[in-house]
Amino acid sequence: MTAPASIDALRRQRPEWQPWLAVVEEVIGDAANPVWEPAVPEIAIARDRGVPLLDGCTIAIPARDGRRLLDRLARAASRGGASHMASAAHALRDMRDVPALFAASLRREDGPDVPGAARSQEEAEAIQAIVPLIAVPLLHACNRRLSSSIPRGWTEGYCPVCGSWPAFAEGRGIERSRYLRCGRCGGEWFAHSLRCAYCGMNDHDALVALVPQDNGGQAVVEACRRCLGYLKTFTRLQGCPPGAVMLEDLASVDLDIVALTNGFTRAAGAGRRLDVTVSDSRSPRRFFAFNG
Repeated sequence: MTAPASIDALRRQRPEWQPWLAVVEEVIGDAANPVWEPAVPEIAIARDRGVPLLDGCTIAIPARDGRRLLDRLARAASRGGASHMASAAHALRDMRDVPALFAASLRREDGPDVPGAARSQEEAEAIQAIVPLIAVPLLHACNRRLSSSIPRGWTEGYCPVCGSWPAFAEGRGIERSRYLRCGRCGGEWFAHSLRCAYCGMNDHDALVALVPQDNGGQAVVEACRRCLGYLKTFTRLQGCPPGAVMLEDLASVDLDIVALTNGFTRAAGAGRRLDVTVSDSRSPRRFFAFNG
């Protein structure tokens, strides 16, 4: 069984990642913050098949706490010493519309649609890397509250809570029950073995497994010859904690290299883009006067 990943271990193994890991550490540290719990929306009981729980929701976030998170991310990005992360820090400080930033993060938007779009290519690339992380603490709160509402028989390859593609799969216990794990909200959902999470291919001849030589068979890369997508899979007695999913994904970059070297790619963006509306929970109420 592979050892649990940690920020400190990743810093030792990948010192060149320090600027990025400083930002990731802030995000993961805020994932358990109770301030995001009141922002979790109420979910309608009836959902169309294949629709993530957050799709179509209106989410009221505490914009003041959102601003504090952005400021901490900016400080973390500045401390790393990398010019592109410093550029991201300046851009984050200039962005004042916090609900719009959270909406962009939830929808996995990038490019010119990102609020406060950067003025240079370097800034744009840095911002596009950080924006998806902004809503992660909120998404963890959503997973904690809504995981019991995941529809039975969910068969999609993307997350039933937030619509993201899985970061990896886990084969758990002696029976090797298969679960997909979301790198954004930390969620999990049951999945059938020998089926591509991206295109649904279940022809065994089209599915391959790449097995690294030095991991004792505890981790493999499952890939699909039809869509050329791949998914890292770990054999474990039990699933890793939600807060560790992002770290486990980063710590297994060697498996990503194996997949890319063999011509397979990781699905970008989300499996289903969320249609959400985000507002400031502390905005003043509007009162309307009616003439009698």
